[in-house]
Amino acid sequence: MVDRYRSQSAYSDPGPYAGLLNHLPTDVPGLVGVVRNVIVHYYAQGLSFVNERLAEVDSRWVSRILAADRSRHTRPLGAPREPKTRVVGCARDFTLLTVAALRHRGVAARSRIGFAGYFGDAFHYDHVVTEYWNGERWVRVDAQLDPATTDFDTFDVRHFITAAEAWTAHRRDEIDPDNYGADPVGPFRGHRFLLDQVRHELAHRQRDELLLWDEWGALDEDLADWVAERLLAADAGSAEAEEELAARYAADPALHPGGRVHCVSPSGLDAWVDV
Repeated sequence: MVDRYRSQSAYSDPGPYAGLLNHLPTDVPGLVGVVRNVIVHYYAQGLSFVNERLAEVDSRWVSRILAADRSRHTRPLGAPREPKTRVVGCARDFTLLTVAALRHRGVAARSRIGFAGYFGDAFHYDHVVTEYWNGERWVRVDAQLDPATTDFDTFDVRHFITAAEAWTAHRRDEIDPDNYGADPVGPFRGHRFLLDQVRHELAHRQRDELLLWDEWGALDEDLADWVAERLLAADAGSAEAEEELAARYAADPALHPGGRVHCVSPSGLDAWVDV
């Protein structure tokens, strides 16, 4: 099951810009440093973006992310860029570009959907991290965060909570679901948000690295329980659970986007999009 994550997905494929990845650092700290030089978060870094710049958060393919970078820069990806000129994205984009660069070298890598409780308050924000196979185990890396600004190892993140873990804890009444979501005061948190994140975690595990604001299918609680149970089993090493997830994802329209998603983006986009 590790080998399936060594090749590019439709989303991580750099397309005509693959050559840009040839000269990236081979060490993970150096690599994610370049990723942070290419991408800027759409709000978390103290900058604001509007119109066509904010619309860059919907660059769902690495090839489009790199095309946006090339529209403003001609130097290698590692050459310093002013934050305002970087490609506007979110945690998913930092992760996806990291995953693309690792897969480009044949390293098994994937994106993990879940929650981070390490952003400075008690709330658990929805987040995406990179996971790569180091030859012995899957290692989680937070590609968005500058390690100089944290008090933990961003290159081996141990306290990221997957969507399956959060949903399971919620179903056992072990957590307050309203403490998990996009922000502490808005509507995108709680029971429904946790349920939807289970679907996103499965999609990303199946190499459909969709945008965080894509919607599809009609996942109910019983199916979310089934998916979460097998995601946890797969993380524990169960090949049978991995196979069950892959088969159900391919066959069930409640889980698989089927080529179209409803994108409700912070850019203002609210439309059905072909993927």
